[in-house]
Amino acid sequence: MSASTLVRWVFKPAVFCAALVPFALLLYAAWQNTLGANPLESVMRGTGDWTLRFLLLSLAMTPLRRLLGRGWPIRFRRMLGLFAFFYACLHFLIWLVLDQELSWTNIFADIVKRPFVTVGFLAWLMLVPLALTSTRAAMRRLGRNWSRLHRLVYVVAVLGVLHFVWLVKADLLEPLVYAGILGLLLLLRLPLRPLSGSRNRTARGSLTEG
Repeated sequence: MSASTLVRWVFKPAVFCAALVPFALLLYAAWQNTLGANPLESVMRGTGDWTLRFLLLSLAMTPLRRLLGRGWPIRFRRMLGLFAFFYACLHFLIWLVLDQELSWTNIFADIVKRPFVTVGFLAWLMLVPLALTSTRAAMRRLGRNWSRLHRLVYVVAVLGVLHFVWLVKADLLEPLVYAGILGLLLLLRLPLRPLSGSRNRTARGSLTEG
């Protein structure tokens, strides 16, 4: 069995099922009434955490391809990104329906007055066009503009981490871990320029001058 066949028929279904496990556990905990003293905070925190985790995992696929010298990690990037959107939508809907009880006056006031809500809402808004244009048909239709549009994912990730930092206020360890992982992933995406080539070009230039 080829590597491509394994990825398509074994690993991708396995990753898909694994990505649904947090959602299934959340539903089970709600059914068993084991969400803790503050169920709303538990589900909000859980869906927010998994949004960030899947977002970072999707961003990790390109550096992983470069480090491994293999193309298969890219085949998981879209799925992981869509699961980030799925958990972001759950997070947003829970806030909208259970926390704000669909009171549009309170929703608007919350977005305007609380910075962590503002950046979280902006991050979700930016994720919407990325999810809607994640298909191959959209890639063909948008051409080069597709890549420009999907660079918004870096802004979304930064806003997501900032949303978490401003939310917790005091215990910053966990959000700073996410910030560190994001910073590392962004560094790994920088183009690699071997120093030896630059030195050789400099040496050749100095030898030909004069």
